[in-house]
Amino acid sequence: MKRILVIDDDDLVRDTLVRILVRGGYETIPAKNGREGIARFRENPPDLIVTDVIMPDQDGIETIVELRQMDSALPIIAISGGGRAKAMQFLDAAEKLGANKVLSKPVKQADLLAAISELLSHATDRKRA
Repeated sequence: MKRILVIDDDDLVRDTLVRILVRGGYETIPAKNGREGIARFRENPPDLIVTDVIMPDQDGIETIVELRQMDSALPIIAISGGGRAKAMQFLDAAEKLGANKVLSKPVKQADLLAAISELLSHATDRKRA
C-alpha cells in the first residue's frame, strides 16, 4: 500500500484529505505544519507528499525546498487557497521550487486522486537521492 504524507495546518482540510486518500486505498501520515511534516518524513518516508503552501511555523515552500534536498525524486503535490490571486502566486512558486503538481483549494477529490495516481505511476522505480 502506498503511503502519503498529508501536511496542512487546517484540521478540517487535513482530515478531509486523509479520508479521501484512505477511501482511495492509500495509507496516510498526517502532519499539521511543515516542521512536523519533515519530522514524519524522516521517521517513515512516504511515497508521495501533499502539502499546503501557507502554514505557520514552516510553510509549504520551505518544506518543499527541504524535502527536495533530502529526496530529489519524491512526488510532491502543493495545494493552496482557491482562486485568489495571491494563492496562485504561491502555487506558482511551489511549482518552480519543486512541486510536481499544484491544486487550488477546495481540492476536488477526482483531481487529487488523478494527480496522485499519475505521479505514483511515474515514480515506481525512483531512487532516493
